[in-house]
Amino acid sequence: MIAARSDVVGSLLRPPELLAARERGDPDELRAAENAAVDEVLRRQAEAGMDVVTDGEMRRLSFQSQMVEAVDGFGDWDLDAFLWGSWRSDVVGDLELERPPLAVRGPLRRRRFLSVHELEYARPRTDRLLKVTLPSPGLFSQFWDPAQSTDAYETLDDFLWAVAAILREEVAELASRGATYLQLDAPHYPLLLEERWRGFYESRGSVDTWLELDNHVIDAAPAGVTFGFHLCRGNQGSRWLVEGSYDALAERIFPRIRAERLLLEYDDERSGGFEPLRHVPEDRVVVLGLVTTKTPRREMPDELARRMEEATRYVPLERLALSPQCGFGTSVVGNALSQDDQWAKLETVAETARRVWE
Repeated sequence: MIAARSDVVGSLLRPPELLAARERGDPDELRAAENAAVDEVLRRQAEAGMDVVTDGEMRRLSFQSQMVEAVDGFGDWDLDAFLWGSWRSDVVGDLELERPPLAVRGPLRRRRFLSVHELEYARPRTDRLLKVTLPSPGLFSQFWDPAQSTDAYETLDDFLWAVAAILREEVAELASRGATYLQLDAPHYPLLLEERWRGFYESRGSVDTWLELDNHVIDAAPAGVTFGFHLCRGNQGSRWLVEGSYDALAERIFPRIRAERLLLEYDDERSGGFEPLRHVPEDRVVVLGLVTTKTPRREMPDELARRMEEATRYVPLERLALSPQCGFGTSVVGNALSQDDQWAKLETVAETARRVWE
């Protein structure tokens, strides 16, 4: 298991040059802009003092889009396929986006690996611990439509196991190329916390099924590869989907997921208290997402250290780490804060970790 104390969830704000290149649509220009952006975020994370770095998901439209970009079988899609829902915010206003018609319509066939190219580019360009993020298979239950999907897969479970098979192959390939830290992003679990989402997702699987799928993917990793598991309550354009304590899910999820690091959202009162951490097994690390990515508010190391101390009532300090609560740009839309805010927050994460553990 890795010993990193300052962690980053995954995505970072895309620079204007990259967004402009994506808008113009020239493949060569876009690739050059992606490369430059990855180089920059790897450098800046290292300068901030982070133990863990990512490529910022600079090559992705959304944190989950690499599946539909790399795999045939899905219908037409655009960014709205990953943004739909009733989004709430205290700072930028609420937003309602209807669910788009994206659905699986044919057998899934991988054209290329999802994230191997991300690893291959970034790994030789950093001496820090590089994380690669992957979507949880259960997340794709939203793209199952009985009216359109049964010709390809007779049941929802058949479809989700096909997704999991692709992700298992991805994990094995990433490990063979030198990846040592992988993460499953699983925001669909906390969507069960509120009634307005619970009905939809309970019709698209269950916690038991999703855990079985996630563990099937995690089990593809050989010894020497650490898995993280990230649970948040929605994060797009500084908006969120649900609120509520992890307590309703903790006993069902924390002891059963076979990831070594649990990255949990705890940046404000919507997240509830630390009491659910009592269900975390003794062989797991809890990465507390105490630094918000939704607003420019600058947290202070003393403030974060006090909250870490509160969490030690349930998990000892040697099994804690620190991170932002989620990504800064889970899609190209990004959150409502500046690049300077982002780097200041990561510097605060790293500084706090040094104060607390060194």
